[in-house]
Amino acid sequence: MQTVRTAGQKRLSEDVSDLMATLTRFLFGLPFALVYLGALMGVFSWTPPPVGAEFITFTFIAAVSQIVGTVLLIRMFSYRNFTVGTAYARTEAFLTAVVGALFFSEVIPLPGWIAISTSIVGVVLITVARGNRVEGGLLGQLFTPIAGMGVVSGLGFALAALSLRRASLSLGDPNYLATAALTLVAVIAIETALLGVIIAVRDRGQFAAMRGKLKIGTFIGATSMMGSVGWFTAMTLEQASYVRAFGQIEFVFAMLVSTRFFREQYTRNELMGIALIAASSVALVFF
Repeated sequence: MQTVRTAGQKRLSEDVSDLMATLTRFLFGLPFALVYLGALMGVFSWTPPPVGAEFITFTFIAAVSQIVGTVLLIRMFSYRNFTVGTAYARTEAFLTAVVGALFFSEVIPLPGWIAISTSIVGVVLITVARGNRVEGGLLGQLFTPIAGMGVVSGLGFALAALSLRRASLSLGDPNYLATAALTLVAVIAIETALLGVIIAVRDRGQFAAMRGKLKIGTFIGATSMMGSVGWFTAMTLEQASYVRAFGQIEFVFAMLVSTRFFREQYTRNELMGIALIAASSVALVFF
């Protein structure tokens, strides 16, 4: 779901700004998330518990971090192709492990670190794959604006994952489906409000640009919500670093989508890099 949602955003970004393509994910996804939460409340006769400062703080951090990650991910598509753009952002698995270990008390064993580090080698291969020569040789190619953009995007997604897990667990309710859904609604609502205000102030004409794009907007919103339900629920159940690492399986789907719909071709080094990232994901599952 996340792969096809991102593909829809890439297509939409050809007609609207990066910020509007990002807002579409949240604005059109919010109604679906509310319906999902309402359905769970009805099925389980569940009443939301009181929310405290911890829940509010971490939902806000998750919302802002996810906005940053998504905007940069979409912007990368104007520089590189679909799968390679996704590859840069997939540094989030390594960054989630690092940030989680340093600030969120999430610890993984040495074999896990080795597997995650393997994905970084894959990212390096992709970075230098097409032989775009820049001043400074190999290091110059690694430390380019697009590489930095990818790492910051990954960091945004990493911080969002760790924060939403903390927010969901702070509710202290055993119904993980419902607490994850409530956290999802809260995060999306904050993201919609923040981005809506920013776009209204900076470029109000973007709202007019969305006219006639209800179909793709609904598609992006629905697939985004379904993907987010999976992420939020999994992260309520398990450490964010493990969930993000397993989520590398998205690369397989990203390659299929980019090849089938965007007719994109890849060099041998790019394929090797993607294969390493996928292999590290499989290794992490076993470890």
